[in-house]
Amino acid sequence: MQWTVNLSRREVIRGALATGASVALAGCGSHSDAPRIAGGDPWRQFKGATLNFISENTAPTAAIAANLRPFTELTGINVSIVTLELSALVQRVALDLASGQAQYQVIYADPYQVLAPYQKGLVDLRAPQSDPNLPDLPGGLADFIPTQLDAAGRFVDRQAVYALPYDAPTMIWQYRRDLFDKYRDRMANDLGFDPTPGGDRTWEEYFRIAQWFNENATSDVRYGTGHQARQHDSLMNDFSNVLWSYGGDYFDNGKEVGRLGTTDPGPCRLGSEAAIAGAEFYNRLLGIADPASTTWDWDGVGAGFRSGRLAMCPNWHEFAASNEQVLPGKVGYAALPKGPAGTANMYGGTGIAISANTLPHERGAAWLFLVWSTSPETQLANLKSKAGGGTPTRTSVYALPEVRAAERRPSSMPNMLTAAAVREAWQPDRIGLRPKIPMWNECNTAVFTQLSRMLTGVTSPQEAMRSITSRVDRIVARGWVA
Repeated sequence: MQWTVNLSRREVIRGALATGASVALAGCGSHSDAPRIAGGDPWRQFKGATLNFISENTAPTAAIAANLRPFTELTGINVSIVTLELSALVQRVALDLASGQAQYQVIYADPYQVLAPYQKGLVDLRAPQSDPNLPDLPGGLADFIPTQLDAAGRFVDRQAVYALPYDAPTMIWQYRRDLFDKYRDRMANDLGFDPTPGGDRTWEEYFRIAQWFNENATSDVRYGTGHQARQHDSLMNDFSNVLWSYGGDYFDNGKEVGRLGTTDPGPCRLGSEAAIAGAEFYNRLLGIADPASTTWDWDGVGAGFRSGRLAMCPNWHEFAASNEQVLPGKVGYAALPKGPAGTANMYGGTGIAISANTLPHERGAAWLFLVWSTSPETQLANLKSKAGGGTPTRTSVYALPEVRAAERRPSSMPNMLTAAAVREAWQPDRIGLRPKIPMWNECNTAVFTQLSRMLTGVTSPQEAMRSITSRVDRIVARGWVA
């Protein structure tokens, strides 16, 4: 279901969340809280409760939706899952948080479009974690990968935790290993360097490898590279990897703005020489890429790669499972190339949160679901799931012998074939974190709109970067409007 938010409704949302007030929207009914069942198994104390979980249509949610029985049997709690495309989810969550009541007790809290703008509408999870009547979080917060806990779970305050890391999609270099093996010696001779993909390769070398495939391997693939360059959030993600590697950024202190977030990021820095150099290279790279790239988001480039059109592409690592189904044993995974300032790999992970509108009984039940859904046992089950996948956000899961074994073929958990690449990508100096600011959604639209104009030749890279800078500065100066 698509929601349309008019200006007056936006103002209601903004005002309600800024002040912490509860604002009832027309059409919302009332409901009462059910009592906690005293004594006995702490996992059964909310037996009979019903939770609604709203999520983007992601791999871990698909896996959980296909296997909810263990949670229901453990707790006696029923869970209904609604999955939506991200923009539709954001609109529906905004309205629900502003209503003063919780149609959705559990929320897939995208850090940039939900957590940053609506943080006051989410429960600080330190409260249920410290409640002696509720089950503990296995391994505590320390078991989550630190950069992911900050990026997906915190906003400004270094202590408060509003979401538990739930998924961890990260952009890496995906390539036809069989074709690189076939042509390696010839490519190395022609290009003058080892073409083996990895973080030690440069973006200029990536360009030359792609161009070589265009000119020399048309019997195997149509294009050397493809990209998620549609006028969409995907374009911002694809471009940002190059931007950061060239030393450009959206704002000063970009790592801190991306990791913890801020309400006042300062002036936009996309007009810098480094940012323009990154845009110039990206424009040149897309000039030799599959022309369909400007119509593709991540699903499109993933399908193009699996169909045999492309020798390589940057894409989210969780596409490994579908790659291995279609091209078993033929795909390799590596960290993205480096630029003059190093390498950067866009992180797209999200946390799972509890609406602050939930009643006490619902809040306790929601906490049980958060604990269960992010537990090592459930994350391991997700890795094995035929319905979904995802990859763990807990360090303890990666240490399990069966998970370590799955990093090598033949693998029963194909997403783990990317483990070496994502471990490198998740290093604090290499992880790519877009700005976590309340007004990011509008800034993002400005970014991918102008980048699209650049790729279609309407504007130059310099004009595109300067136009984005001007637009973002106006958005930030005006402040957030939901």
